[in-house]
Amino acid sequence: MRTAFAVTAMTQFSEIFTAEANAAESPLVDFPYLVICELNGVQRAFYFTKLGPDGVAVYIAPDGPAGTITIAGKAAAVGGEWSGSCSGKTLATLRASGQTFYVQPQK
Repeated sequence: MRTAFAVTAMTQFSEIFTAEANAAESPLVDFPYLVICELNGVQRAFYFTKLGPDGVAVYIAPDGPAGTITIAGKAAAVGGEWSGSCSGKTLATLRASGQTFYVQPQK
């Protein structure tokens, strides 16, 4: 019984380490988890929610407005025109202007 418990425990840890390695290789780490945009002096936070098979990342805000962006493309509003200071910018431009925040994978 102790051996079975030890094997089960070790298997769970190996899955965690594999998941971390896969997360570091995932295209998700190329996208910021948070983008800050400003319009008329009001700042809004947009949160990364999903990456589609077509490479389009979708961002949401708690009250609904969303935006999309690809690795090389420009930010576009979805469901409204609120994107403000993010509109038409690439990820590189948003990063350079300090509007992005990234999750750093554990090593």
